Order: sequence, then structure tokens, then C-alpha cells
Amino acid sequence: MDDAVPPSHGKYVYCVVQTKQPLYFGAIGIGPDSGDVHTVGYKGIAAVVSDTRIDVLEPTRKNVLAHERVNETVMRQHTVIPMSFGTVFKTHEDIVELLRSAYDAFDDVLGKMRDKLEFGLKVLWDREAILRELEEESEEVRRLKDEITAERGSTYFARMQFGRLVDAALAARAERYVAEVLDRLREVSVASRANRPIGDRMILNAAFLVHRDREAAFDAAVKALGARHEVLTFRYTGPWPPYNFVNIRLKLERA
Repeated sequence: MDDAVPPSHGKYVYCVVQTKQPLYFGAIGIGPDSGDVHTVGYKGIAAVVSDTRIDVLEPTRKNVLAHERVNETVMRQHTVIPMSFGTVFKTHEDIVELLRSAYDAFDDVLGKMRDKLEFGLKVLWDREAILRELEEESEEVRRLKDEITAERGSTYFARMQFGRLVDAALAARAERYVAEVLDRLREVSVASRANRPIGDRMILNAAFLVHRDREAAFDAAVKALGARHEVLTFRYTGPWPPYNFVNIRLKLERA
């Protein structure tokens, strides 16, 4: 393939893979022209790229999905180091320089990530159902709730006690559920990374690195946890490139 591009065009980089042979993935690239996705190689590694205009690519749903579509296509048969959305270089030579300057880091991470996939897991709970369970289990919670409902004595003091008691009980219950989920899934994954939960209902927002050979076992473990806990909702996505497990700082200035 001729890698010469017009001056107004550059090379959009999706990911880096290990390969000594040129690879072609078809016209699935990002942007209005949907350029041919191919590799630019250096030694045993290569950047997966397509020609694109040198413009600031807006992170629209269409563009982000196009970026993800290429990475997902490549990762079916190759271990990938995903690049950030919007990574554009001016020339073929700039890409080669990127691979040359960061070769050791890329080669090391590709070795560590070989045949590994990322799965995302968000665990949400039914807060009202949990509160009902706490009331059934705790005589103190029931007493304070009854005192507040009947407006006996200092309801302000009772409400303060009730709030502190419930918050502590909810935090302890969430920690218990999260510990159980993480302990079980660590048995079928290589590594995990916890991210900040979003909203009041979410108690776990995590990414798991899973070997290809253990994908079915990981899936079965998630389903078993979901079946065991009716008050929990498991939102499970993947496989993805290992976004949460790769951190390579690039010193080459982009276009």
C-alpha cells in the first residue's frame, strides 16, 4: 500500500500490535472517507492506522464508535495496545519514529497483555430492598424508625441517630458485597482495577483483565453472582482492549 498522503491529511492511529507482516483490515476507518485500515511497522511491532484529514476530530458518538470498531476488529486476532481517541500524526515517518522511540515500552506491554481482554463490570443495588433487610435484621434500626414515625420524644435526635446508623450499615453491606464480587472474580481474572462508582445505586465500577482462555469461566462467575444476589444488578460489558491496564507515556508530539 502507498503510504503517501496529501499535505492536508495525516495518519490516525488506533492501536499498536505485534506483527512482522503488513496487515489490512478494510475500509472501516474513522472519518467521512472511512479510510483503509492498515499497519505501519517497525521491527516486530506495528501501528494500526488509516489516512485522515488533519482536523480536530470531535468525540461524537459516530467517531468514538468508529474508533472502537477498529480496535474491536483488530483484537479478534491480535493483542492490542489501544491509543487514545483522536491520536493523529502527520506522516508515515512520524509513525515509524513513534514506534522506534517507544519500542521497548510497546514490546514489553504487548508481551504482558498477550491474549488478554478487558471486561467492565458495574454492580448496582436496590437501596430500598437493602433498607428493608436492615430493618428486619437490626432491632435498633426498627426502634429508631418507630420512634420517628410515632413522633415520640426528640425526633430530631432520633433522626440523627437513625441516619448515622443506616449510613454505617449500608457502607458495611456494600463493602461486603464488593469484597465477595472481587474475591470471586479474581479467581478467573489476571488483574482488576476499581474505578469511582457513579451515582447512589452503584457500589462497584471495575475493570477486569481476563485471559482469552478464561473468558467463559469469567462469564459464568459473573452470572453465578447475579443469580445469588437478587438485590444486585450486574452490568457487564466486553471484551474490550485493555484500556484500564495500559499506561504508556508518549514523548513524540502529535499533529
